[in-house]
Amino acid sequence: MSYVDEVIAQVIEKNPSQPEFHQAVKEVLDSLRLVIDQNEDAYRKDALLERLVNPERQLIFRVPWVDDKGQVQVNTGYRVQFNSAIGPYKGGLRLHPSVNLGIIKFLGFEQVFKNSLTGLPIGGGKGGSDFDPKGKSDREVMAFCQSFMTELSKYIGADTDVPAGDIGTGAREIGYMFGQYKRLQNRYEGVLTGKGLSYGGSLARTEATGYGLLYLVQEMMKCHGEEMTGKTVVVSGAGNVAIYAIQKAQQMGAKVVTCSDSTGWIYDPEGIDVELLQEVKEVKRARLTEYAAARESAVYHEGRGVWAIPCDIALPCATQNELLIDDAKQLVANGCKAVAEGANMPTTLDATEYLQTNGVLFVPGKASNAGGVATSALEMTQNSERLSWSFEEVDSKLQNIMINIYHNIDNAAKKYGKEGNYVVGANIAGFEKVVSAMNAQGIV
Repeated sequence: MSYVDEVIAQVIEKNPSQPEFHQAVKEVLDSLRLVIDQNEDAYRKDALLERLVNPERQLIFRVPWVDDKGQVQVNTGYRVQFNSAIGPYKGGLRLHPSVNLGIIKFLGFEQVFKNSLTGLPIGGGKGGSDFDPKGKSDREVMAFCQSFMTELSKYIGADTDVPAGDIGTGAREIGYMFGQYKRLQNRYEGVLTGKGLSYGGSLARTEATGYGLLYLVQEMMKCHGEEMTGKTVVVSGAGNVAIYAIQKAQQMGAKVVTCSDSTGWIYDPEGIDVELLQEVKEVKRARLTEYAAARESAVYHEGRGVWAIPCDIALPCATQNELLIDDAKQLVANGCKAVAEGANMPTTLDATEYLQTNGVLFVPGKASNAGGVATSALEMTQNSERLSWSFEEVDSKLQNIMINIYHNIDNAAKKYGKEGNYVVGANIAGFEKVVSAMNAQGIV
């Protein structure tokens, strides 16, 4: 059995009931076989892959808080500090009922390579809780966030671990967590990113993941002789990433005709009205039915269906494993040219393989959605310097980072004879930098 297969088998055996983590490890290590096989003896001797797939630290803790009825509720909190070879742990905090240790480990593992690809000095981590902020009052959200940070604050810091937002964790939640950290630690430092502009946040951070996704897609299309102008785009999701991906795509001259949430999806052949979508989702925190009610050209559908709409470019921006093999077949049948992941691992392995086999340009999230964490790292820099850069300055740096990521993954794929395979290219490019740092620092 090869070293790669041994380690994959170990991960499955030692981490039962964590299918998302198994999937992430298998996807990465399978695409790294070309590199690992060339160095198998040295890597095996140093247990390099075992160290790569096992987090440096896993924290699980209870989070008790009191709801508006006076009832004590108890949730579970997580922080997986995966790899600090190239910098402090960096990764978001996800608040969603689906959160468990396996999902946090998959996200943290992916984050290691994503953060490496940015070219910035940040390691990989992830955290969160099975708490659901939907339907909770501001006071209840504050009570949870303060309890969550009371425990998490023992393990994080500006030079140790810098969490950020994620699904369910927006500006409100980050603000409550930052206030509690500052109160407990008596330090005003850049311990969280995604902060409000009045207390150390960065301009363009809100837009960064969605904008970055489109900067990379635009560069890829240009390198394949295509322009964004006139392209039809389908997007899933209606959160932060989706909204700003839609906005930037339409600024580039494309037409985005779909978005979705957890209950249904919108088809708007005239193009999604971003201002209306922001009003429904960011201000009212309402369902997409309200978008359809307010816009005559829009049609609302229950359940799934975004990927059935004919398009040139598909951007899954909702959650993991949302684009399935049948969806991939539908996209190919409809002539889709490119799929780039705005969410983390939204495409299943068989769907990814089908898209690639059928000539669709496919970019994995660790490359295409790295704009968010890249701008978080730029926020860390501004905090350290006690400076605040203009929107244009941050946006320009973001654009350059995303263009560089595309060319780095493209070059890595070509170097190993896998031209056009951006999954292989992204994993190799991210892996080589992390491994170089791990080897230089000894067996730790």
